[in-house]
Amino acid sequence: MITKIPIWLLAGLFVLVLWRTDSEAQQGTWERHIQAGAAAYQQGNHGEAVKQTEAALEAAEAFGPNDLRLADTLNGLASLYQVQVKYAEAETLLKRALAIWETVLGSEHPQVATGLNILALHYADLGQYPEAEPLFKRSLEIRKKTLGLAHPDVAQSLNNLATIYQDQGRYPEAEPLYQRSLAIWQSVLGPEHPQVPTGLDNLAALYRVQGKYLEAEPLYKRSLAIWEKTLGPEHPHVATNLNNLAELYRVQSKYPEAEPLYQRSLAIMEVALGPEHPDLAASLNNLAGLYREQGKYADAEPLYKRALAILDKALGPEHPNLAAGLENYAAVLRKTGRTSEADNLEKRATAIRAKSAEQNR
Repeated sequence: MITKIPIWLLAGLFVLVLWRTDSEAQQGTWERHIQAGAAAYQQGNHGEAVKQTEAALEAAEAFGPNDLRLADTLNGLASLYQVQVKYAEAETLLKRALAIWETVLGSEHPQVATGLNILALHYADLGQYPEAEPLFKRSLEIRKKTLGLAHPDVAQSLNNLATIYQDQGRYPEAEPLYQRSLAIWQSVLGPEHPQVPTGLDNLAALYRVQGKYLEAEPLYKRSLAIWEKTLGPEHPHVATNLNNLAELYRVQSKYPEAEPLYQRSLAIMEVALGPEHPDLAASLNNLAGLYREQGKYADAEPLYKRALAILDKALGPEHPNLAAGLENYAAVLRKTGRTSEADNLEKRATAIRAKSAEQNR
């Protein structure tokens, strides 16, 4: 699968700011929980990250209903709830944070644009594009008015709007927005700034889904060269780009070209994130999928099993992210004559999907 490098960061999450406060003890409690949540998140321990951030929210409530620390904490906790598939709870927190920013900072403050962007991304991730599009557009207009037409944050908004157009198959609308955002980043930030390969990757992904492989390949390669030069060859962003380039080769059945890229991506992720980080599961699944397509079931099976074990431990046995992995592993079992085992995995995947759909009605 194509992995998009994040094009935004949640405001306030795990970024410690020094605030003036009348209660140093209260402030200290909030800071300790924020820091502990950050550490847990970086280690891939989402359960502990949620626990600590919920405690930070409890402390932040005492600052007052319109305190900016409260808004930041609500925003951060919402992102963790999204990982746990608690979408309704996340949406409530995001709306509350946005309301605080609008009340305190004014309806056209750049932070309000960021809040609109985050809420729009929440809807976009759920495929709720009619809800997402007007929020993205309002965020874009605020940024153009307050920051100028050539500001990097304007490019971010253009990029995000392009993404939902792409996801809806509105490719002619997406392409000029991607191109414009990339041009802004290159002009304002320089040709090797980290935002530039992000833009290159997303434009390449747009070309890839349209089957324009010749246009996509040089963009992915240029992006990879920038990441390697600026961040070093072992950075997770390099791994992400290697995965995307490998995927481009895979869809063209260029398996010899794809395999070493997937393998290198996996090796980087394992060192950078640790052997039990949930993001590692995606790399394992991608390499396993390559082997399965070639009928190399003995090579694919241990990778699928390991990916499932990582996700089960990190996210819990009923998390929706397990469903696809269970189905992929079941396909290998069927190909190797283990029908009963495959049936059990498919039933489990169906139950997970059904429960997730019920929770998000």
